[in-house]
Amino acid sequence: MLSKIKEVDKTLLFFIICICLFGLIMVYSASYPLSSVKYDVSTYFFHRQWISFLIGLFAMSVGFFLPYKLYRQWNPLLVIGSILVLILVLTPWFGESRNNSQRWLELGPVTLQPAEFVKFTMVVYFASVYGKKQKLLTSFKEEVLPPLLLLGTVFVLILMQPDLGTATSIAIPCFFILLCAGIKLRHLLAIAMVGIGAVIYLAVSAPYRLARVLSFRDPFSDADGKGYQLINGYEAIASGGVFGKGIGGGVQKLGFLPEAHTDFIMAVILEELGTFGLAAVFFLYFSLLIKGVYIALRAEDSFGTLLTIGFLFQIMVQVVFNLGAVSGLLPITGIPLPFISYGGSSLIVNLFTMGIILQISRHSKQYSISLAERRR
Repeated sequence: MLSKIKEVDKTLLFFIICICLFGLIMVYSASYPLSSVKYDVSTYFFHRQWISFLIGLFAMSVGFFLPYKLYRQWNPLLVIGSILVLILVLTPWFGESRNNSQRWLELGPVTLQPAEFVKFTMVVYFASVYGKKQKLLTSFKEEVLPPLLLLGTVFVLILMQPDLGTATSIAIPCFFILLCAGIKLRHLLAIAMVGIGAVIYLAVSAPYRLARVLSFRDPFSDADGKGYQLINGYEAIASGGVFGKGIGGGVQKLGFLPEAHTDFIMAVILEELGTFGLAAVFFLYFSLLIKGVYIALRAEDSFGTLLTIGFLFQIMVQVVFNLGAVSGLLPITGIPLPFISYGGSSLIVNLFTMGIILQISRHSKQYSISLAERRR
């Protein structure tokens, strides 16, 4: 075990720990006003996030030590389990409703967000299926379509919560796996067109989704309603300037900005750390992306490559959706900023997937070559 720990990719691990610690600091800064008012203690959300971080470190260790090829064998159980929890969360006995959405599963004292675990399952499923078929992807009906039908089922179940943003953020990484698996270009374009068309239709077909889309284009037309959160986010960003007001010095989190410690934590970062805070966040995510792609290209098998690509772009898609919503370039979807926003389920699952990527890095071709050279 000690030899495996010494073999860990220290660069990737460094970036992971840095972004998580930065997230803990900002969760405390963004949440202490709400925590003080709601729970009479300023550290309520911080303590819960800190516990989630410790659990996440354990999960990352499990991901690192447990052979990743086992997930291919467990794939059927993971898929069945994911479908079951998505059905359970829609029932009145187990599902918990918040803000007109039923996305949480209550199991005694524990509350989970099943969609976070389904994200993991779908990446494993697609990487497993297309990793095996990589040289056989010629027939759309027999080789490409069946996994897409399962993805469509998961998409519909999450849409019923309703949560179009999360459903889309699960579908896009699967598309990147398809892209890297080597399916025919015409099949890839057809899937992309159908997917984009479906998302656009769903975004405008429901009145509340259409209102959200229109409000993000012109939030000031309904400043006290649909545009309230985005406008207060703008005020936080504008008042931060280049250097910011300092950690803890933000004003918008004092009851003005909804979801300051979750969806809109980036607005608090910009208000308190200014442009330098934005640069730090971009640097950390960009470093994760570059390092992750480097590991994927050197994985010892196609399953490891597609698994790394899926987990990596799963995180990056959430980053794009979150930053796009805070900046007003995309509709507000409620998707958190990975590793930084408050949310135990998201943090634990993301750290677990990072543990798997660390393990894939340890088994990479580049590492095997360097190990053989040292043994000579």
